[in-house]
Amino acid sequence: MNFVKMHGAGNDFVILDGVGTPLDPGHLPALARALCAGHTGIGADGLMAAVPAKSGGDFGMLFFNADGSPGEMCGNGARCICRYGFEHGLAGAVQHVETTAGPVVGERLDRTRYRVRLNDPSLIDLHRPVEVGGTEYDCAYLELGDPGLPHAVVLLGDRDAWEPEALRALGRALRAAPEFPKGANVSFVRLIGPDACRAVTFERGVEDFTLACGTGCASAAAALTLRGLVSGRELTVSMPGGVLGVSLTAEGGRVRDILLTGPTRLVCEGTIPGEMLEEAYAISRKQAHWNESCRRPREGRGGDSHEERKNPAARCGDDETARRN
Repeated sequence: MNFVKMHGAGNDFVILDGVGTPLDPGHLPALARALCAGHTGIGADGLMAAVPAKSGGDFGMLFFNADGSPGEMCGNGARCICRYGFEHGLAGAVQHVETTAGPVVGERLDRTRYRVRLNDPSLIDLHRPVEVGGTEYDCAYLELGDPGLPHAVVLLGDRDAWEPEALRALGRALRAAPEFPKGANVSFVRLIGPDACRAVTFERGVEDFTLACGTGCASAAAALTLRGLVSGRELTVSMPGGVLGVSLTAEGGRVRDILLTGPTRLVCEGTIPGEMLEEAYAISRKQAHWNESCRRPREGRGGDSHEERKNPAARCGDDETARRN
């Protein structure tokens, strides 16, 4: 199986061709864990598969985080897969990509720079307080697309610390806060000038900061615009991996036409060895068997106990145990 590795402002991805070579979607979570591993795989923040379109687009995009969990969408990933689609003959200079969160339209600006129109937010809550360690944080919460990709935005003042380890601990706590039922990608943002900000995102599924997050930039831009802190026109967002541009239209408390512009880079391309694929597929089959056994009522006792229905791991063992055995 061939692969391409690309990154957008340091946010890196392994891309597979599921158009020319049919892929079993059931194997993709295990493939994501195997291929994205830094020491034993190719290493990446996520796995994307270009797949046949179902609703008139040029092609579809399936996205999985490094831990194997599915993602609704990814802004930097969308730019990269748009370039992949153009360079592999799946689309022209304008790319229509079908994602889980809805359609995304990309545009090739030059050989490496792409612009994508992201999904409009389906939910916006500009003030959702969350308490961590006795301190209340005024988070903006947005979901891009439908089903929505969840993002929390925390605006830091000039006097607030920008110390990586402290922000990492806070990001980890906010990411799993009960105020965000789906979990959330958490972006910390500081204004550094007119229509300019600095940002870093703790990403759900990576469970750490990434060098850049496109949808995090878009969510930050939307929140800052609706709070009246930036114009929404050509906001410059500086992230650890590079600079991204965001423009949008805000009317009546809603946001639409979010355009994310930034670089793409081809890192490498090659062939995934058969032994790595076989190992990932074996883990995938074992996980599927485990999931099925957890759904099946125990014979001879009229189904599972209340505790087992509430927590299938009580009789099946946790997910990590299933992968190890």
